[in-house]
Formats: sequence, structure tokens, C-alpha cells
Amino acid sequence: MLDQLDTTARDIVASVGWAPDWAVSLAVLAAAVLLAVWVHRLVFRLLTRLVRERELFLRSLVSRTYGPVRLGLVVFFLSVAAGLAPLTAQQTAIVRHALLVCFICLMGWVALTALRIWTTVYLRRFKLDAEDNLLARKHATQSRILQRVAASLIVVVTAAVALMTFDGVRQYGVSLLASAGAAGLVVGLALQPVLKNLIAGIQLAITQPIRLEDAVIVEGEWGNVEEISATYVVVRLWDWRRMVLPLAYFIEKPFQNWTREGAALIGTVMMYLDHAAPIPAMRAKLEEIARASRLWDGRVVNLQVTDFRQDTMEVRLLVSASNAGRAFDLRCEVREKMIGWLRAEHPYALPRRRAEIGRLPPGAAWMDAPAGIPGNDAPPAGARQNERTAMAR
Repeated sequence: MLDQLDTTARDIVASVGWAPDWAVSLAVLAAAVLLAVWVHRLVFRLLTRLVRERELFLRSLVSRTYGPVRLGLVVFFLSVAAGLAPLTAQQTAIVRHALLVCFICLMGWVALTALRIWTTVYLRRFKLDAEDNLLARKHATQSRILQRVAASLIVVVTAAVALMTFDGVRQYGVSLLASAGAAGLVVGLALQPVLKNLIAGIQLAITQPIRLEDAVIVEGEWGNVEEISATYVVVRLWDWRRMVLPLAYFIEKPFQNWTREGAALIGTVMMYLDHAAPIPAMRAKLEEIARASRLWDGRVVNLQVTDFRQDTMEVRLLVSASNAGRAFDLRCEVREKMIGWLRAEHPYALPRRRAEIGRLPPGAAWMDAPAGIPGNDAPPAGARQNERTAMAR
């Protein structure tokens, strides 16, 4: 059957021998491309109908391989058409070389698609929206970092192999290898930032100091890790700003990770009250507030007097929550309800400024009083002024 098709195609090309060879060659190559696109549409229309009611994996597989399969069919039909078209030896070599480059790019594209499908299938077992998503974040972070690193390597290797098919590039590469000392030093210095972040990405994937959706404090800002790419990390700050940091930052500089081993946190509320504040009653009220709140996880609730100052004492209230966001909201709730309760029930517990008034000696007065007032034994103002002057002398 294939022999018959080949014979028929050659007869068709021979029947238009009156036309210029270049026009016939373009027509044959264009017909091959159109035929490849038509066959691709027909095949994928049938495949789409077959997997329409099947599981998500098969539907995703068909949709993700749409582009690579089309390119593969175009390369195949063009390679066949190159043997039928009346091309010269030089023209045939150029077409064959272009098809070789396309085939190498197709292999790289297939590798990237397979990597993406494998990552998607692997991560389907983990749910990031679960209440306890520590394991899911661990695997998602590791898989996505390694996927980006592997994708970068695939692109670099594919581009290198495609370029090495050119004689000039191959000779240049051989000369670089011959002078590997100086060339390696120059290339290493030029690619230092890229290689630094690439190695940092591998370290992050293995050691995982940060994961997706981790609550972190970097550069004095609190936020969640939103994206980890092959070269940078995006942190979604609490006010919806985005902080972009290089991967090497999390290897070289200190930062806080509030969800390294678990999402639960202890929230702290500091209050500065009068020394007469009712500590036992406040401790009971704190437990009441925590039990009534939907944000409390039922693990930690405590009140302690942690310091004394001249006019106030420092009281620390501790409550725990399942994650950083709930802990912050719970702290705000405890502050609001505790200060409201103190103002309503124990207003004397709020901070006050004190002043001590000493007893005056007999016969002394704070201010000059008019003469003739009964009970005023103070001397006249002029006499007191003379007495002060004499004592000063």
C-alpha cells in the first residue's frame, strides 16, 4: 500500500513536469504541510470524542500533546515530500537539515510535555487546600522546583544539540573544548548568577527551608510564599504586595519561617496595667474568651505577669491557633475583649499616673492666704519673703 502511494505521488509530480522545478517543489512541500495539518485535526477530533467521558488524566494527555503531535506529523510529511519534490542536492540538504533541527526541537518539546504531565499526575495525590497541608506543600515545592530545573536543562541541551548540527558551531565548540581552561573561566564568570540560582534551586528542593504557602518574614515583611521558580521566589505580603527575591537569598541570608514543621502558632498579647489589676480574674476571663472563639485551637491559653515597671506591670497573654492568619485574628480579638472587660468591670486596673503629697510642717501653707482669715497662722507674705532671703544668705 505504501509502495502504491509512493508511485501515485511520483506520477502526480511527474505529470506537472512543464512547471518550473522550484514551483513544483514549493507546491509539494505546501501540500505536505496542509495534509499533515488535516490528518492532525482529524485524528485529534476522534481522540477528543473518545476521551470526552473518560478520566481527567486521558483528557489532559490529549490536550497537552496537541502541539507536539502536530509538529511531528508536519516533520514526517515534509520528510516524505522532500524525497518526491524535484529538488537539487543542495536544496535537499538544506531541507533535510531544517527537518533535523525541527526533529530535535520536537524531542525537547516531548520531553517538556512528559515532564509536565508526570508532575501534574504526581501532585494530584496532594491537596494544598487541606487544613493540614504540610506534606502537600513539601511535595509540591520539591516537585515544582525540580521540574523547573529539569525544564531549564532540557531547553539548554536541546538548543545545544540543535546548534551542534551546524558545522561552524560544531567547530567553535571543539575549539572551546580545546581551550577549556580560559573558556571555562570566562563562561563560569558570565553565568555565575544563573548557575548560583540554579544550584540554590536544587538545594531548596532537597533541604526545603521554604515551601509553597509557607508563612515567612523576609526583609521585615510578613507574607506567604506564592511561587518558587527556577531563579526567584515570589512572596505574597499581607497587604497583597509581591516581594520578589532570588533563590540564593534563602540560602545565604537568615529569615523567619513560621510554618517550617507545622502551621500552628502561639499568639502573644502584651498589656501594661496598674499594679492593682485582678490577675486571677483576668486569667479566668482569658480562658472564657479563648473557649468562646472559633479561632482558638484548644491547645494553649495562659496569662503571666512578666515584668514590673514604675507605674505599670507587664502582663503577657498567650493563645494558640492553627495557622498564622488565625493567630493574628485571635490576638486582635483577645485585645479587644479583654480591654473592654477591664474598662467595664475593673477600670482601676488601667494604667494611672501617681503623685505623692507629703505632710507640711506646722504653720506652713502651700500658697499665700489673705490676712484675717480665721485659722490662718501663716506670717505675712513680706515676712516670709524676708525669711527666705535670710536663709539664702
